[in-house]
Amino acid sequence: MIEDVADSAFAPAAAAVADGRIPGAALGVVTRNGDNAIRVAGMAALVPEPEPLTAHHWFDLASVSKVIATTTMILRLADEGRLDLDRPLTDAIPDLRQYDIDGARERRLTFRDCLTHATHLPAVEPIYTYGDDPARLRAFVLQREWHAGPPVYSDINFILLGIAIERITGGGLNAWPLPPGLSFAPQGPAVATEACTWRGRVLKGEVHDENAFALGCAGHAGVFGTVAGVLGFARGLLDGTGASRAMLAAIRETTNGHRTAGWERRFPGWPGGDACSDETIGHTGFTGTGLWIDFARGVAWTLLTNRVHPTRHRDSGIFALRPATGDALIAAFSSGQR
Repeated sequence: MIEDVADSAFAPAAAAVADGRIPGAALGVVTRNGDNAIRVAGMAALVPEPEPLTAHHWFDLASVSKVIATTTMILRLADEGRLDLDRPLTDAIPDLRQYDIDGARERRLTFRDCLTHATHLPAVEPIYTYGDDPARLRAFVLQREWHAGPPVYSDINFILLGIAIERITGGGLNAWPLPPGLSFAPQGPAVATEACTWRGRVLKGEVHDENAFALGCAGHAGVFGTVAGVLGFARGLLDGTGASRAMLAAIRETTNGHRTAGWERRFPGWPGGDACSDETIGHTGFTGTGLWIDFARGVAWTLLTNRVHPTRHRDSGIFALRPATGDALIAAFSSGQR
């Protein structure tokens, strides 16, 4: 049955590859009991040399890193009693806005505020344009007076969480062990992303996100993974082997609109499609990646593409492709269970 589900769910992506809208795509489906299937089509790279995509290629997961790495790390540290989600970030980063102790909003932000994007911080900032020394850029992030605005999905939230993890653990984020098939540096052939105008080359095996590259390693992006690696992580949440009960409760409980700790929960028109259950969480990445977990049905899926290759400045159709994939998958999965 899982093979039929994968065939149905992969049809929209296969069509997008055939039409030239995206160079390549990999789909993985896994159930709570471990049944899984993978489908692959297209190219890992078009330029400078064509390279067919395989199931063994490593994708730049972009913001899916937020849930696979940073959220998991923060919740694990909370589970171990090394931080309190409802305490301020200054417990770990006492020098946050250290020259404006009384007036700085940032000093009052909690770990949970950042996990759920319930802060005043901006969505993104070209931090990489302020220098090329990772330590100096971290200092810039910590001491900058950020323009206050309404709560939005913010990379800055997770950059701060990444710095907090480094302070608590005493090591870089890339020292944290990740499951097989996931790493801060690809352990095999890598999928190409963009022809980067700033770095002057086609990116392949190095992080696409400019700020993550400049910071050396950051909490908002930077994890690479194979489709099997992402599926293994997802199954660990489905069957409970990859997280404690408290961690699972945090990622499933809505605390800010449709946001949970790190993840999004199903809402009308979201990227996971409208057919999944209300007990579904998910996250997407700018490079064309995504992961969704339907706890009620006991199924998870990941759609990994290189839609920014060789440029982000084109319409890849990814915003329609993601929900089409989710709806086709759930329709096939539900039909197979009847």
